[in-house]
Amino acid sequence: MLLKFCVAEFLQEKQFKNLSNYTIKMYKTNLTEFNEYCLSNQVLNVNDVKRTIVKSYLHYIREDKKNKISTTNNKIRSLKTFFNYLIEEEIISESENPMKKVKQIKDDINIPIPTDEQIMKVIRYYERYTRKNQFVGIRNRHLVITLISTGIRRSEIATLKWSNINFVHQTISVFGKKRKQVAVPMSNKLKKEMASYKVFCEQKFGHLPEYVFCTQYGEGMSIEGVTTIFKRLAKIMDFKNCRLSAHSFRHVFVARSLQSGMDAMTLKSILHHETLQMTSRYANIFGVALKEQNEKHNPLNYFDID
Repeated sequence: MLLKFCVAEFLQEKQFKNLSNYTIKMYKTNLTEFNEYCLSNQVLNVNDVKRTIVKSYLHYIREDKKNKISTTNNKIRSLKTFFNYLIEEEIISESENPMKKVKQIKDDINIPIPTDEQIMKVIRYYERYTRKNQFVGIRNRHLVITLISTGIRRSEIATLKWSNINFVHQTISVFGKKRKQVAVPMSNKLKKEMASYKVFCEQKFGHLPEYVFCTQYGEGMSIEGVTTIFKRLAKIMDFKNCRLSAHSFRHVFVARSLQSGMDAMTLKSILHHETLQMTSRYANIFGVALKEQNEKHNPLNYFDID
């Protein structure tokens, strides 16, 4: 069977299973690139895809395309999912799986997050921006504040609707990975901010738009639209020691929560991780920040034992 037909069938299956548009687009981009690489090497049929061509492809994206380790691992995961699907559909056998012994690349993870001072610079920037464009300034300010306070993902904030916000029970319902609906707690401070923003939106449009963070025309924003906001912000702020993205503020939420003493199980629930392992990875990543906080606030500091 032609590899390109297998890719098309795989994508149709994922659409049928109602995966998010973002996930399907990611699979399509990664598998299309792999298929084109195979074609350039005269590999057309899926049964002719051997481990050697996979290794050659991975070398190509790392050395020629200069893909980052995280990007490479993302493509490895896509290929593993794709070939596992082909095995389930009995298009190839287990022994023919070219991804069987391919492992993700180990990476020394370092996540430099914005400092409190940098975060306030971002918030103050959007407050000043209201003089130029009131709606965009207020919307983006509240978008950043929501990300910091909840730790929700870029795709979740792009699709967030007012109907997902329960002001009485102080929860925000989001559709996380695998389309699972999860209720994220909303703090008292964020509740006040969202209530104020809601009134602003009603006055701006004459009615309440469906989406919380909509366009200037009251329409829903795309995930790419959220990405564009932070790309522009990063150029303006030009912070040298950290990235500015929606995910950066998810990391801010994690780091500050850990520093304040939030336990791993609570954090896992709020971040809607499937396993505690992922949450524990965050704890290890932000270990340096925790060490600094521990040094500053450790109870032993209050005892004169020198």
